[in-house]
Amino acid sequence: MSLLVNSSRGEKMNATKLREQIEGLRQMTVGQLKEQYRTLFNEESRSNHKQFLFRRVAWRIQANAEGGLSERARQRALEIANDADLRIRAPKNFLKTPPDAERTIETCVPAADPRLPIPGTLLVRRYQGKDVVVRVGKDGFECSGRVYGSLSAAVREATGTRWNGFAFFGLGEKPGRDRGDYQ
Repeated sequence: MSLLVNSSRGEKMNATKLREQIEGLRQMTVGQLKEQYRTLFNEESRSNHKQFLFRRVAWRIQANAEGGLSERARQRALEIANDADLRIRAPKNFLKTPPDAERTIETCVPAADPRLPIPGTLLVRRYQGKDVVVRVGKDGFECSGRVYGSLSAAVREATGTRWNGFAFFGLGEKPGRDRGDYQ
């Protein structure tokens, strides 16, 4: 009976020392935590994040004191890791090699901006005594015989002033107003 009391008292003392040691980590600077990390893991830490370092060092101290994972748990973790098809980074030669003939290449065409009218529509606005006319096309916006990649670029060329093309022609919704109320 006394053996059990003594062993639990020793365990309590060890748990108290362990808790004090981990609490002492909270008072350390990032540099001190990195030094602890270096001594416990035998490698430099790539992180300067204090909370990350604290957690890693505290975990290692606890694992050293109480024992780490069981051998069965380690083997299971290795099995899971070997089965994983997850990549964190693309391979170094990712876009340098030609794609497999068996793989299909699909292109994603972005949807047209819902604020724009259908291609072929003329947008007209009177600005400083002259009419600014822009034709909406499939591949851009035509103004004064030139095609521009954006509505804003076409308006900027026509007016000589930087404008948001949608705001210039009153396209799209305005905050706090219903569509069509804009004058």
